[in-house]
Amino acid sequence: MIGDGTPLADACAFGQWRAAFRLVEHGAHVTFEQAASLGLLDRVRACAAAEAPPAPEEVSSAFWCACHGGRLATAQYLYELGADPCRIGYGDRTPLDIAREQGATDVAEWLSAVATKPVGDSA
Repeated sequence: MIGDGTPLADACAFGQWRAAFRLVEHGAHVTFEQAASLGLLDRVRACAAAEAPPAPEEVSSAFWCACHGGRLATAQYLYELGADPCRIGYGDRTPLDIAREQGATDVAEWLSAVATKPVGDSA
């Protein structure tokens, strides 16, 4: 439905998490962004540590996807890799917008705290 994507791409885009996990269980190929959406942190870490790691824009896109999926640990990991917490994603939504829309309260609270930190403050 979305850009001639795969069933897994559509399941992730529409937030159909149970369907997405079933597709993964049945061997669907999982991209970096999809792994982030699903909170598959081991796969996200493997991609980030690959010989050809994702570009900064890909990290920020995966971060947005993790926030869309309500995957706090994955979002935090990608943030530490340099993801842009203000990236505008689908529907002109920020990571905070999409986390709130999805009811991911823990992600939204964390993002709100991140947004109030001075630039360069990692504490």
